[in-house]
Amino acid sequence: MSEKPISQRIRILQLQPECHDRSHDPTDLAEQIVAAFPRDRYEVTSAFLQGRPTPDQPKSCAEHVHYFELPDRAMRGLRLGALHALWRYCRAGKFDVVICNRYKPVNLLMTINRWWRIPVCIGISHISGEYDTFQRRRRFAASLRPNWRFVGVSPAVRDYLTGLGCGFARDNTVAITNAIDIKLVEDMLLHREEARAELGLPQEARLIGTIGRLTPAKGHVYLIRAFAAMATRYPDAHLAIIGEGREEAVLRETVAQHGLADRIHLLGWRTRAMRYIRAFDIWAMPSLVEGFARALLEGACGRLPVIASDIPAMQTFVDGAGGISVPPEDADALAAALAQYLGLDEKALRRKGEQAYAYLEAHHTIEQYRAAYRALVEQALAAHGVMAE
Repeated sequence: MSEKPISQRIRILQLQPECHDRSHDPTDLAEQIVAAFPRDRYEVTSAFLQGRPTPDQPKSCAEHVHYFELPDRAMRGLRLGALHALWRYCRAGKFDVVICNRYKPVNLLMTINRWWRIPVCIGISHISGEYDTFQRRRRFAASLRPNWRFVGVSPAVRDYLTGLGCGFARDNTVAITNAIDIKLVEDMLLHREEARAELGLPQEARLIGTIGRLTPAKGHVYLIRAFAAMATRYPDAHLAIIGEGREEAVLRETVAQHGLADRIHLLGWRTRAMRYIRAFDIWAMPSLVEGFARALLEGACGRLPVIASDIPAMQTFVDGAGGISVPPEDADALAAALAQYLGLDEKALRRKGEQAYAYLEAHHTIEQYRAAYRALVEQALAAHGVMAE
């Protein structure tokens, strides 16, 4: 089908706070939102307030990409420079829809929208807690207009938003749960032996693994303590953590305290880290706070049995996937969960992994995700008298 002239297509801007190493990766969910809108009806632009890609990064699937490259000072205080740059760009682009990821883009656009209207604005919250401060809630309530819709990346985030009492409500706020392009990710995954060889991990070990930023909120220190508590009972077990961050020194010190440097592997940052998922036998997510951890979906895509904290954003998935949930910050409960899986034979462990994969296929496909965003935009456009031909 030939594309309609630009003047006849619905113009969508997707605004993100910063461009990082995974911003244009085809597995990135912002890229999947772009892919939800066919070019014969929609003209989609991706824009980033800060940063720009390195030459080796993949290209975005958006029809147009813009990098504001705002300095840090422009994002502090009154942010007049950021507001002016965004206002000029939106006015010139004549966008019908602006989709904002995370708090800063939402806040900037809400300010602009108080005096210059875009037909449909959508704000996506990726984690609970974004509006905890009174100042943010007051600013939100003062800036809210009827043309806004909001998305929580899980029912837990949606419920957090609607429970704030500052304007988020069931008629303007929905849950669109994070998803994954299963085929795309599966095609990327290395085979077990190759993945372990590249990571320098023992081929014969029972391997517990996780991928994520090394920050306190990810709970890695409790995973290390849990592993240490049952390490002597399972001498063939190893733990591997892929990621980098400010918690690295603390984690290395914890590993040294337990004398397990030969069995706990802090592997640092890896390009397209999800490629290594099949290196692992068990997937562990001990997070203290999450909106909805996409890494949980990545583990299930690798057909791994899952263990995760029983925080609201992950509980439904873990239960559906037949995994084990444990209280956050409870190293003893986490050790018991690890021991439960390590006590299974290979066949039983694989069955648990297949159960996780089957649940992923039924409830978190990328087709479902794209359709939900397309429906949200089309319903909002229709409500405001705008529709693609």
